[in-house]
Amino acid sequence: MSIQPDSWIKKMCKENNMIEPFLDHQVSEGKISYGLSSMGYDVRISDEYRIFTNVNSSLVDPKNFSEDNFIERKGPHCIIPPNSFVLAKTVEYFRIPKDVLCICVGKSTYARTGIICNVTPIENEFEGNIVIELSNTTPNPAKIYSNEGIAQFLFFKSDTQPETTYKSKNGKYQGQTTIQVAKIKK
Repeated sequence: MSIQPDSWIKKMCKENNMIEPFLDHQVSEGKISYGLSSMGYDVRISDEYRIFTNVNSSLVDPKNFSEDNFIERKGPHCIIPPNSFVLAKTVEYFRIPKDVLCICVGKSTYARTGIICNVTPIENEFEGNIVIELSNTTPNPAKIYSNEGIAQFLFFKSDTQPETTYKSKNGKYQGQTTIQVAKIKK
């Protein structure tokens, strides 16, 4: 298994629509960078957010996560409350190949300000927008910018075809285009 470079990412996007919309270069002037990099792809965060709140004092239970734990916001930025988190989704829609595992890593620009992006594997043959989990580890409110870079995706190609895929297992988040909260398969 090896990490795939920009030439492979570009080829997969042109031939298989692996990432839509796809930018074959990096945008960085005056913005938190996004687009194709030498060994990955920097995704953008959309302008839709689900901000964690304790206003309703709902229990945090990953097997039965209450929608009451979030308030929804849409706009050019999002303010994450101190010591809290937000769910958002990528602007980009993904179609991960059968023999590829994608890993999401946070951008250093945000990490250096205490905003942490959860490292999430995107399994082979997953299709959809990616839900990004962002934590504000500081005691101060933190600002996230919509339609700018939020994380880098790294693509690892297997030397052999797997027996199962996210699609073949009917993955619970397959085809998502909205911000999905934690859920278990029923």
